[in-house]
Amino acid sequence: MAWTDRIRSLVSAGVLTLGWLFHPAPAAAEQALIAVASNFDAAARALQTRFEQTGEHTVLITPGSTGRFYAQILHGAPFDVFLSADQLTVHRLEVQGQTISGTQFTYAVGHIALWSAGDADTAGPIEDRLREGRYRTLAIANPALAPYGAAARQALQALDLWSPAQDRLVTGESIAAVQAMLITGNADLGIVPVSQFAGTDMSTDPDYWAIPQHLYTPIRQDAVLTRHGQDNPAARAWLDFLASPEAREIISAHGYGVVD
Repeated sequence: MAWTDRIRSLVSAGVLTLGWLFHPAPAAAEQALIAVASNFDAAARALQTRFEQTGEHTVLITPGSTGRFYAQILHGAPFDVFLSADQLTVHRLEVQGQTISGTQFTYAVGHIALWSAGDADTAGPIEDRLREGRYRTLAIANPALAPYGAAARQALQALDLWSPAQDRLVTGESIAAVQAMLITGNADLGIVPVSQFAGTDMSTDPDYWAIPQHLYTPIRQDAVLTRHGQDNPAARAWLDFLASPEAREIISAHGYGVVD
C-alpha cells in the first residue's frame, strides 16, 4: 500500500474512532418506584402497561394508603413519584422539603358511593338502609389516613348520620381494606370510590348509591416528583405520560374525573 494511501486509511479510521467516542450514546432505560393511593391501583396498572409499551422506561407500582405513604416518604422511603389520594398530603410533603417544586398536578378527581356486596336479609334501596339505620356495620377508610375516608365522614356529617353511625362504624387503613370487609361480609355497608364500578351500569342496583357531590369536597388527587426521584429519567417520563391526553383517556375510562 502506498504511503499516501496508508495515511489516508489511518486518518479515516481515526475520524471514525473519534466520531464513535463523541457520539452521544442512547439514554439507558431506567425504572421508577411509584407510590400509588390504593383507590387508583387498577388505573395505575393500565397506565403502566401503556407507558411501558410506548417508552423505554419501566415503573414499579406500590399501592397503599396515602397517610402511610406520607410517613414513609418523610422517613426516607425510596419512592420516586407519589400519586396521592388528595392534594393536602402532597402540599405537606412539599413544605417539608420532600418533593420537587413545580411538579405537583392533579391527575384525577375521585367521587364516592355507598355500596353493599349484597345481603338477602335486607331489602330496599341502600340509601334508605343507611338513613334508617338498617345495618349492622358501616365501613369507611380511616379519615385520618385516607382522603376517601375523610370524604365519607364529610358526607355522613352533611346527612346528620355521623353521630348515629359511631357504634357501628368500622374503619380500614385504605380503600382496599374497606372493599375486603364488604366482600367478606364483615361489613354490611361501605363507602367506596365510584371508580370501583367503572364500566358497569350501577344506576338500577339497589345496593349502590352515588353520594351527591355537594355533600363532600371533590377529591382532587395530585401527583408529584419526590426528592428521591429528581434525577430519575423514568420518574420524569412517567409524570409527563400521566399528564398526556392518552393517559387522561385511560383515567377517565376507570371512572375518574380529569382536570383540563
